[in-house]
Amino acid sequence: MTGKNKNHLEFGAEGERIAANALVQKGWKILGRNMRSGRGELDIIAMDGDELVFVEVRTRSIGRMLPPEQTVGPRKIRRLLRAARTYIDRVSYEGNWRIDVMAITEAGGERRIEHFADVTMGMEGGFMG
Repeated sequence: MTGKNKNHLEFGAEGERIAANALVQKGWKILGRNMRSGRGELDIIAMDGDELVFVEVRTRSIGRMLPPEQTVGPRKIRRLLRAARTYIDRVSYEGNWRIDVMAITEAGGERRIEHFADVTMGMEGGFMG
């Protein structure tokens, strides 16, 4: 099924499965998916070596107005940071952390996966301890 034949939630859930599988193939350990944290939701929480990573997944079909990675603006980044900090406080994590975005673009049955690491450029993530 292509993105146009699926409802929005199914398409997004499929994108999250694809992203999680891609991260596992890179050797990452998935700690959780679709976790509520405060008033926000974290799509994927994973460990990249010894660094905690919160991954926002965006899935789009070709023909949408913006590529998926461009749909994560300043307001969404602030929400992700708030949710990440809530999670970090809740689990008493002390270590390096960051927020990444994975963009899944589907066109004609083909998928392109792009991974954008540290979208806050270290300004808000980093060492919490």
